[in-house]
Amino acid sequence: MIARKFVLRETGIIAIGECVGVAAMWGIFALLGFFDRSVLLGGIVGAVLSTLNFFFMAMAADMAADKAVNQDVKGGKNLMRSSQSARMIVIFIVLYAFFKSGLCNALAMVIPFVMVRPTITVAEFFRKAGEK
Repeated sequence: MIARKFVLRETGIIAIGECVGVAAMWGIFALLGFFDRSVLLGGIVGAVLSTLNFFFMAMAADMAADKAVNQDVKGGKNLMRSSQSARMIVIFIVLYAFFKSGLCNALAMVIPFVMVRPTITVAEFFRKAGEK
């Protein structure tokens, strides 16, 4: 239960980081004169997908850790592998569908996936010592 609260809190941090990053991306697109509806929708779709990807990855890691605690390390490894494969397939299908529909700019959909790592780094920098 505690681990699930941690996952939700970390996902919230990622969501905030995505909002800030996507807003900055929109600003850059606007400064370059390329901002339009497809960039707006692409940023939203990319941010939502990358946040959900983080959430489901964290939940799978939590479940795999539970399996490892119960002496089922192989089951935990298999869970992580299948989770990663399923998440990548779903992300690819959704990104492809939105790109082919012409509703979203491809670059604006992909950039939010790059913003997760810097968000984690900044969050760790401001985390208090001993805080989980």
